[in-house]
Amino acid sequence: MLTRRSFVACGAMAGLSACVQTPSAQVQAPPPPPVYPPLPAFYGPVYGEPFPIPAVEEGIINPELWRQEVQNPWPNQPRGTIMIDPDAALLHFIESPDMAIRYGVSVGAQGFSWNGTARLQFTRKWPVWKVPADMIKRRPDLAPYSVANGGMQPGPGNPLGARALYLFQNGVDTLYRIHGDAGAKELGRAVSSGCIRMLNQDAIDLYDRSVHGAAVTVLPSLLPPGLAGLY
Repeated sequence: MLTRRSFVACGAMAGLSACVQTPSAQVQAPPPPPVYPPLPAFYGPVYGEPFPIPAVEEGIINPELWRQEVQNPWPNQPRGTIMIDPDAALLHFIESPDMAIRYGVSVGAQGFSWNGTARLQFTRKWPVWKVPADMIKRRPDLAPYSVANGGMQPGPGNPLGARALYLFQNGVDTLYRIHGDAGAKELGRAVSSGCIRMLNQDAIDLYDRSVHGAAVTVLPSLLPPGLAGLY
C-alpha cells in the first residue's frame, strides 16, 4: 500500500535521479589534435634574403600539404605548367610526364570565383602590393597602398610575401596572383582575401622552377559556398 510518506519519499528519489547524468548523456571530450612528424629541413629559416623568413611552425601542417614529388596527374602537359585545385588546396608544378611537384596552398575568395587557363606573364621577388580599386572600395583603410600611391613596399607585413607570380589572359592582367606569406594555420584552408597563397619557402621554390609564359590552369570549385577551401 502506497502511504503518503512513501509517496513523498519516492517523489524525492525521482527528483534526485533526474539530476543524475547517465553515462550515455555525458558530453564527450573533443578528440586530441593530430600529431604530425617534424617538418622537412627545407621549411626551416631562409637566409640570404633582404627580409627575414622564419622557420615554418611545427606540428600544424598535415604532411599531405608538404611540398613533395608526386606522380604527375596531367602527363600530357608540358614542363612548367601549373595546375591548381582550389577545393583540394593543392598546386601542382609539372616537371615531366611522370613527375610533378605538389604544394599545399591556401585559397582566397578570388581563388574560388576565378577559374580557367592563363599565362604566367612575369614573376617578382619581394613584390610591391598595389591594392586594386575594388578592394579599396571594400577596405578604404587600404587606400594608402593604391596603384596611384605606389602600393605597399616589400617586407614584413606585405601580404604578397617573398615571391609572386602574375597571371594574364590575352595580354590583360587577371589580377590573380600566386604568392607567398601564408601562415602554417592557413594552409589548406580558405582565407578572407587574396588568390593562391603559399608558404614563403614554397613560393621561393616555385619561383625558381617557374617557366615564363607557361600555362596556369585553375580548376573550377565544385564545393558549396562556405565549404570551399576547407582541407
